[in-house]
Amino acid sequence: HLPLDVEALSVGPGGGALYAGIAVFPDCTDSIPCTADRMADRAAAKTSGMIFDRVFIRHWDTWKDGRRNHVFRIPIDEAGRAGAAIDLMQGVDGDCPTIPWGGDGDWSVSPDDGWLVYTAKVVNGSEEVWSTDWDLWAVSTDGTKSARCLTEDNEAWDASPAFSPDGKTLAYLAMVRPGYEADRYRVMLMDWSGGGAHNLTERWDRSPGSVVWAPNGAALYASANNIGNHSIFRIDPADGMVSAVATLHTNRNPKPLPDGRLLFARDSLVAPVELYVLPAGGGEPEQITHFNDARLATIEFGEYRQFSFIGAHRDEVFGYLIYPVNRDPTKSYPLAFMVHGGPQGSFDDHWHYRWNPQIYAGHGYATVMIDFHGSTGYGQDFTDAINNDWGGAPYEDLMKGLDDVLRRHLWIDSERMAAAGASFGGYMINWIQGHTDRFKALVCHDGNLDEYMAYFDTEELWFPEWDHGGTPWENPDGYRRQSPVNFVQNWKTPELVIHGALDYRVVDTQGLATFNALQRLGVPSRLLYYPDENHWVLKPLNSIQWHEVVLDWMDRWTAPAVE
Repeated sequence: HLPLDVEALSVGPGGGALYAGIAVFPDCTDSIPCTADRMADRAAAKTSGMIFDRVFIRHWDTWKDGRRNHVFRIPIDEAGRAGAAIDLMQGVDGDCPTIPWGGDGDWSVSPDDGWLVYTAKVVNGSEEVWSTDWDLWAVSTDGTKSARCLTEDNEAWDASPAFSPDGKTLAYLAMVRPGYEADRYRVMLMDWSGGGAHNLTERWDRSPGSVVWAPNGAALYASANNIGNHSIFRIDPADGMVSAVATLHTNRNPKPLPDGRLLFARDSLVAPVELYVLPAGGGEPEQITHFNDARLATIEFGEYRQFSFIGAHRDEVFGYLIYPVNRDPTKSYPLAFMVHGGPQGSFDDHWHYRWNPQIYAGHGYATVMIDFHGSTGYGQDFTDAINNDWGGAPYEDLMKGLDDVLRRHLWIDSERMAAAGASFGGYMINWIQGHTDRFKALVCHDGNLDEYMAYFDTEELWFPEWDHGGTPWENPDGYRRQSPVNFVQNWKTPELVIHGALDYRVVDTQGLATFNALQRLGVPSRLLYYPDENHWVLKPLNSIQWHEVVLDWMDRWTAPAVE
């Protein structure tokens, strides 16, 4: 009978309690009823003005109202009745689950149900928007003691706590460079009796997103981007030895089972998510769910292959080519050239629900996706290479990769190419616009035009401060040098601009400014604007419209071979 929404939920050891993430006002003594009353008063107020004395004022797609996500313990008796919820973060001016994408993986409960360890960033005032100092905090589950910080000495990001089955060890993830959200996560082991923590995976050049124990405590499992795939790895807690157990495609959410098998989710460029089980002795995983079989049987997909070439800095760079569906070897085909966001991300062998290359393959396009310098899954040095060089090595990789594809696949018509990207990909579209006219059409979704001004209207300031080498007043040349706005005089390629009003990461003025520039220059252009979407287009009918408008724009300028 909670009067507030539950943001995340887990069942405590033995089933004697639920642990729930609930947004409350941290200054409320009686958190839940006080918050419910205050929210009701606000809803009844006759005025709408919001007053802020510190940032964040908004985050991702939501205006801040003073509430914080706190973890509550809700005791459950033998009859299944819930008792009064206890705020285990009473008075804490920080969020767990973390915002905007946190969940129950942001906390862990000891096997004896006596301790909660949670992830939260608790810093001084507005420092929250430029700090990445998330810490681990421990608090007794009876709510009688104040939380203590377990990772105070590390000013970088600490995350994903996980108690070992015997409760003697706490595994977690830690970065080492303050202010850098794309630093490599190390798997750390902390002696719960007070013996300190040590880095288990310093020799492993991958960055996992979470870590989970085997039921017998003999292994840890984690997933990470890995050379254009997302692989699951087994980690020996004794010596840190790492071995891949599910390598190809996209494999996530490993759940070790008591009998030694491993349950996980898998998808690929030709298959949406299904559940698989890896046998205890290894071998090929077995698919155990078939939710999409009937639908997939009616759909034809383009074949795909991974390729590599020598890119910037003489490094090997990887990408994917997706062939047009039912390609006729006697015909030539236009090209859809997709640029991923992040920029510290990857075009994995992955079924994407917003930027799915099979859409373009099914529409008669060859589709190319390249993991340029800055992408993840190729080692930390490769990821770091984009810092202070957004328009340098990444652009060089994209052009060299495109040249390589055209040289190897003469059936692709180099005179009928379109490029599209979102977020950093949208930025790169605007950069491409000012540096080459080899494309016949461009699509910029939520991309920056002016990196200097973007600093002042975004919300997470740690990101541009790291990627561009400081604040704009400390390093103005670093921002201006990497801004597409400096090259608008060269713009001539027809461009579709897309933006959402609820995008507080790349604010809509960047998209409007891009469209203004195109119109003033007389460049053929169109604006698709969503007043009800954020950085992504999530509403189903809007998504259908998005694809129709994008494909219509690309078709208009590239004349695809397949109707």
